This record gives sequence, structure tokens and C-alpha cells, in this order.
Amino acid sequence: MIALPEIRAAAERLTGTLHRTPLSSAQSLGARAGVALWLKCECFQKTGSFKPRGALNKVLSLPAADRARGLVTVSAGNHAQAVAWAARHVGAPCVVVMPTAAPRSKLDAVRGYGAEIVLHDDRATLFDRLREVERARGLTFIHPFDDAAVLAGAGTVGLEIAADAPDVDVVVVPVGGGGLLGGVASAIKALVPHARIVAVELEAGPGLAPALAAGKPVPSPRPGDTLADGMTPPFVGALPLEIARDAGVELVTVTETEIIDAMLALMTRAKLYVEGSGAAATAAVLAGKVSAPPGARVVAIVSGGNVDPERALGALAVRR
Repeated sequence: MIALPEIRAAAERLTGTLHRTPLSSAQSLGARAGVALWLKCECFQKTGSFKPRGALNKVLSLPAADRARGLVTVSAGNHAQAVAWAARHVGAPCVVVMPTAAPRSKLDAVRGYGAEIVLHDDRATLFDRLREVERARGLTFIHPFDDAAVLAGAGTVGLEIAADAPDVDVVVVPVGGGGLLGGVASAIKALVPHARIVAVELEAGPGLAPALAAGKPVPSPRPGDTLADGMTPPFVGALPLEIARDAGVELVTVTETEIIDAMLALMTRAKLYVEGSGAAATAAVLAGKVSAPPGARVVAIVSGGNVDPERALGALAVRR
């Protein structure tokens, strides 16, 4: 687990630069599932997702010489934007390795923050390409989900949930590489030990469940065509895996259809325009995947709002 003092130190480091995002009541959506539902709106964070919390905490924790050499990372989009933004914030050069099929809006955003993009066709070997770039240019790697400082930054989401909803019964977290899950689980279990943590994965390509079964990170076949591209890294990190096991995290899966339905519900009922990954936790609640007694206090983390309008509107129109 990430120690609570480390998460609190991250919160102090980030104060004044990042937003303290709202925890919004979603009564009509909660009524559909028979629970008292709140949404932790990380879609309102800088760059449109929770990712700058970990990225900036890591960058600010680096020695000045490591920042000056330049930063490099690998991501399908949200972490890429976060590191590019953090690099610009501290005046450091930045290179991002991204899949060729990454959403256009995320590619445009990364370039807009001033980073150089290296495109790579094969998602399964993205980290191999990253290592090539890192070695060739002598850059400092900012891991998207398997670094203690990154997880401590992500854990500030849990700090805010615990402060705003100290009586929460269940916290529902979408999972890709596991950074958000590891950070939030560490904070919640330290501050609200009775609360359950439910991790949400893609039914078409889970990563955490196979890793837990194997007892170590394993390659995760992921669906290429999904609105939840933030939940499709090639594996789950070793540190998030250890935290998930120690925290007794519960696992559920959602389908693409359930995610799209949740995106539509969030847009029409909560007035939130979010990406597939951002809707996944809500999707699990609305689809009845999260076991909770009637009236239970449930927080679903809306992890991000960066989605290509054409793809999102097309999918929503079909479901409509």
C-alpha cells in the first residue's frame, strides 16, 4: 500500500496547481441501482482526467537534472496528455510513445501541450518502443501506472473522497494499468477501512483478474476497438497488483454496450460528457454489477472526459 503520509505529501505538492474535483450527487442514476450514488468528477481535472495528479507529483519529485534531460512516457492518451502538460509546467522537453490508433483528440492534445509524439503500431510492444527511445535519447521515464510517486498522486483522489464522503460504503474504480486503483485503494483503506473497493475491467479484455490469478503481471490481450481506450494498457503494474491483493479489491467487468449506455446516462442525467473509461465505474453500478445493499453509499469515479466527438456521438446515436 502507498503510505498515507506519502499521499498527503503529494496533495500538498499539487495544491494550487491542480483542481480539487467535485463529488456530485447523482440521485436519479443511483435510484436505478437502488443506492445513494455520488460521482467523483475527475473529468473536470486539468487535461480532462485524473492523470495529472500522478504525473505532476512524479515530475515535481524528480531531481532538477533528471527533468532537464527531458521526460518520456508511453500512453494511449490521458497519461500522455498529463506528462506533456506537466513537462510544460516545469519547462522540460517531453517525448510520448503512443499507439498509432490512439484517439485523434488525444494526439492533438499531446501536441498542443508541446510534446513530441512517437507513433507505434503494435500496442503489445509499446513499452519495448518506449525503452528504445528512452535509451537512445537519455530521457527520464515517467511510468503511467507502476511507480510509487505516480500512485501517491492518484491517491489524492481517495483523500478527497474520504474527506467529502467519510461514510462511503463502496468506491468503484475503473482499471487499466491499475495506477488509479492502487492509489485510491491505499487512501480509502487507510481513512475509511470499512469501505469496499470494487475494480471495473473490460469484459472483452480484463488485465487485473489474469494478473491476480497468475500472482504477477501478465500480458493482457485487450480489445483494439473500444471507447474505453484508457483501460487497455498491455499489462497491469506490479505495484497496483500487490495493492489490489492486499486491499481485498473486488473485481467486476462491463461490456462495451454497458459503457455506452452509461455514457448516455451521464450525459443526459448528470450533464457529464465523458470517455468510455470515465463511464466504466458508473456502468458497473447501473448494470447491477456492484453488489450493495439498498441505500448503500456508493462513489463511482468518473476518471476522464477525453473522447473523440465523432466516435462518441456515433456510438451514442446507435444506442439512442
